[in-house]
Amino acid sequence: MTLTDDEVTAEAHILDEAERTRTQARQTTSVHPDMSMDDAYRVQNAWLGIKTARGEVVVGHKIGLTSRAMQAAMQIDTPDSGFLTEAMVFAPDSTIEAGRFTDVKLEIELAFVLATDLSGTDLTIDDVLDATEYVTPSIELIASRTFRIDPQTGRTRTVIDTIADNAADAGIVCGGRPVGPRDVDLRWIGAMGSRNGVIEETGLAGAVLGHPANGIVWLARRYAEQGLTLEAGQTILAGSFTRPIEIAAGDEFHFDYGLLGQFGLHFS
Repeated sequence: MTLTDDEVTAEAHILDEAERTRTQARQTTSVHPDMSMDDAYRVQNAWLGIKTARGEVVVGHKIGLTSRAMQAAMQIDTPDSGFLTEAMVFAPDSTIEAGRFTDVKLEIELAFVLATDLSGTDLTIDDVLDATEYVTPSIELIASRTFRIDPQTGRTRTVIDTIADNAADAGIVCGGRPVGPRDVDLRWIGAMGSRNGVIEETGLAGAVLGHPANGIVWLARRYAEQGLTLEAGQTILAGSFTRPIEIAAGDEFHFDYGLLGQFGLHFS
């Protein structure tokens, strides 16, 4: 059953309130169990409308669920996507308040900054590289505005809940050394992520659909089907090539991308 416009708006306001009050809400599908993936994106877009009406500006997009393992865990065969606004951008080597997020984690990724608009249903990796100004190491902060596991019912949230919740996106940090999209073989960019001096995750960017630009191919095609375009100047998070790392107040993180540099984060 398709959600009505009023139901979509109501769910978007619930997510917005949960984020602003730092209090998790009930899962969207606990009230609308038959909602579709299209409904979830409608809720996400309605939430974006709430944010832009407050003055937030879209600066990019994120792609998630790009690995086979994560897709199998969520029982889907496609990535998902969300939006980035300037309020979600944090500086490398900075201190971030852990308590501003609900159930926060981080993922190690690459970000593509576009030099030209990117649109079309038949794009290739080369088209993405041609449209990219530079690629940079990045960290995505992910959060759950709705419960991953409902404390009263034990119900686990679904991919539909995650998509409605802006694909769990909460923020982005870019650091290290940017590189031209063809200066290195992006598949072989590796990274190590340590928390409090202990390496938690390592990975290669090729784990993202075989090439990190493939996620952007998918996103641009999906947007083109809706008459939308990835715009010059926007930052596109290509998808994580590690598992999520838990965050707690007081944690110190260090990310080492080899030739692409290093940076850190502290959570107060």
